[in-house]
Amino acid sequence: MESFDVVVIGGGPAGYVAAIRAAQLGFATACVDAFTRDGKASLGGTCLNVGCIPSKAMLDSSEKFEMLQHEFAEHGITVQGAQVDLNTMLGRKAGVVDKLTGGIAYLFKKNKVKSFSGLGKLVRQEEGGWVVDAAGAEIRAKHVIVATGSNPRELPIAPFGGHVVENSGALAFQQVPGKLGVIGAGVIGLELGSVWRRLGAQVTVLEAMPTFLAAADDAVAKEALKQFQKQGLDFHFGVNISKVEQTDAGVTVTYSENGQETTAQFDKLIVSIGRVPNTAGLGADAVGLQLDERGFIKVDRHYRTNLPGVYAIGDVIGGAMLAHKAEEEGVALAEMLAGQAGHVNYDVIPWVIYTSPEIAWAGLTEKAAKEQGLSVKTGQFPFSANGRALGHGDPRGFVKIVADAQTDRLLGVHMIGGGVSELIGEVVAIMEFGGSSEDLARTIHAHPTLSEVVKEAALAADKRALHM
Repeated sequence: MESFDVVVIGGGPAGYVAAIRAAQLGFATACVDAFTRDGKASLGGTCLNVGCIPSKAMLDSSEKFEMLQHEFAEHGITVQGAQVDLNTMLGRKAGVVDKLTGGIAYLFKKNKVKSFSGLGKLVRQEEGGWVVDAAGAEIRAKHVIVATGSNPRELPIAPFGGHVVENSGALAFQQVPGKLGVIGAGVIGLELGSVWRRLGAQVTVLEAMPTFLAAADDAVAKEALKQFQKQGLDFHFGVNISKVEQTDAGVTVTYSENGQETTAQFDKLIVSIGRVPNTAGLGADAVGLQLDERGFIKVDRHYRTNLPGVYAIGDVIGGAMLAHKAEEEGVALAEMLAGQAGHVNYDVIPWVIYTSPEIAWAGLTEKAAKEQGLSVKTGQFPFSANGRALGHGDPRGFVKIVADAQTDRLLGVHMIGGGVSELIGEVVAIMEFGGSSEDLARTIHAHPTLSEVVKEAALAADKRALHM
């Protein structure tokens, strides 16, 4: 029986990063992963295979098509008869995924991480560690890291199958739906709805909550809704869905809105109402691994479960279900096992929605800061006053800074506009070091760049913006 210092169950962002970092720190490491794509083992989990990466590839392709149709003429570029070759677009997406998932296999080899393709299961505790079933072969582990991720949540009255799909199915339509329904106006629903709207679908979004993007700052949510409605996305809020029926031709959804019952017909229906922890086949019950009332693995602040030598990270422990959060937990835990001070600052995790315009935020919203009893000041600056944004032809949106009125410490940053997924990193770095809006305002930014909007928003927090 092979023995390892660390065995990671799960090869997604939390698992593969934890395995690589553990190996870098000198641990004999193995990773057991059951994810398959197109019937073949594929490292990277949901994110690389059917989530973050393929969705961004499709978002990029579809945005280029929309720009070709509606935006290039402004630049003096006229194109007639533009068409979408969906097979080529899907093939490009698959190529991007193949390159990155293959890259993880290379990194495992480089760092001497042994990979097992198949289901990982906790079998029994023995003196000095655990026995793990690694795809049918028993191996020993001093430390076991569970990083099995999450699965899409099903709507009980609309199980996945046929014309009702989750994120992976929505990334593999073989033709553009004429009418597309999306249940859930969160990150996944907005991104996938945007992809197919750009390619020609008529998209209707049904959301149970009465408000839009409740987690975002109110100003950003208001601007985002205006932009998406202008693009043609049809939103319905406070919706109660009572029936979903499939036929050979499509899906019929019956729902009530403001007390009025409505029936809508769709060719395809995307259900994006959140995710649930994936503990199936792990052997949790057999070994006594404690789960909470929602099925997440219970851990302490050092990611320790109730079982000695067994740890858990990533989506399977709850919190923000974000790949970068999971990766940081993988690094932190590996370093803790090596006696180092691994740490994740959950207060400054960035969130991004890769629509057009993009939406990004980190830290507290203005409303949340005030609810905590903090005295706040805010600064906001529009992209419409920025030379680079105007040159790009995309002056939509703004950057908003939230700072403590007494100490000037940055509390939050909220952005909507072109490229804000890249701009937010600067503010997060300053927040990580406990920096102030003054620190951000005094930092020299190249001109002309979109990042100048961040600087101007920080200046605006003290009512001294220079270009507005």
